[in-house]
This record gives sequence, C-alpha cells and structure tokens, in this order.
Amino acid sequence: MGIAEHRAAAQSGPAIRVAVISVSDTRTLETDAGGALLQTLAGQAGLWVVGRELVPDDPERIAACVLGYCGGAGRDADQNAEPGGADAGVPLAVARGANVILVTGGTGVAPRDVTVDAIAPLFDRRLDGFGELFRMLSFAEIGPAAMLSRACAGTVAGGAVFLIPGSPAAIRLAWERLILPELGHLVSELRRDPAPPDAGASPPHHRHDHHGSDPEADHHSRRR
Repeated sequence: MGIAEHRAAAQSGPAIRVAVISVSDTRTLETDAGGALLQTLAGQAGLWVVGRELVPDDPERIAACVLGYCGGAGRDADQNAEPGGADAGVPLAVARGANVILVTGGTGVAPRDVTVDAIAPLFDRRLDGFGELFRMLSFAEIGPAAMLSRACAGTVAGGAVFLIPGSPAAIRLAWERLILPELGHLVSELRRDPAPPDAGASPPHHRHDHHGSDPEADHHSRRR
C-alpha cells in the first residue's frame, strides 16, 4: 500500500484523540496562548481534544503528565465529546487516552528548558525527521537562531508525542507544515498490528561451499 492509500485509509479510520500539554513556570491556563492555539487548531481539524493541561518546568511532573495519557488510545471514544471541546485544565487521562500528545514549551537551551530531557528518554522510537524538518523550516523564517530549538518527536506506548516550542508562530509552523499533513498516516501506522513471526520459517544460517570454507573469509581474501 502506497502513501496515498495509507492516507485515505487513515481518514476513514477511528477518530484521532489529542492531548495538549503546556510546560511553563510563568503562565496560567488563562495566559497560555500556545496551548489555547493548539487546542483550537486540533478542534478545527476535526480531532478529539481529550485534555489540555499546564505543568511547571519539572521533569518528573512533565513525564508523569505525558505517561498519564499514553496507552489509552484504544479506549472507546466518549460519545458526548466534541472536537476541540476539552474542558481547560481538567485532566482526562484516567478516563480517555490519547493517540497524539502535543507538548509545547521548554524545548530551548535555557537551564529551565527541561521538556526534552524529561520526555525523550521515554521514546520507544524517535521520529528524527520531525526535528530536522522543523529546524530547516524555522531557519528559512528566523535564520541561525533555529539551531537553538531542540524540538523533537517520538512514540510512547503506541502514541505519537511531539515536543514543540511555545511561541504561537512556532506552533503554527509545526502544526500546519509538518504535524497535521501526516497525522492520519502516522496514527494509522502506529495502530497496525505487528506482523506475526513465520512459524514455518527456517532459522537463518550461513551457506558454506563444498570445501567448508567461510564465505566472509573468502570475500575478504578476494579483495586483497
């Protein structure tokens, strides 16, 4: 199945469930423009926003908040929920898990920027292309300062986690140019069951010639 087919299948699949987590010591939910913007953008895209939270720049609390949303993506969707309709500040992790967790803030190099340090070690797999492309696109807009961003992404317990800066401009860039265009495809891939091992397959073995020689040794001898 090609990329176009994967995207088409993702559009008809189960709803994507999004959690928005803002990291800041100085903002409140009322002054958190970045988190509010992400919630609005996700709702406008027709995604289920299952929670929005604000946590301080504390590695343990950041990790605990993210882990609270992980592993619940397969739960039944709330029949009364509406896209973008999460109650601000109400933790819904216990009741409703998320396929996608958007963490904004704390991705720079200042001493209190600890989001990446808290979450990156939790990644089962890194999505290196996200950070690389984000910095490339940022460079086109703000120049060399783009290298100071440690924005990154990965998977945790079958869900996608994006760590992005807290400024509205950076959020729009990450969301509109990178996250949203591939989100359905990404979630669809993460939902796929792993291929079962082939019970009838023979174990791998090295093939030797009739003289019993080692093919790798023969290869090196021919290269001399």
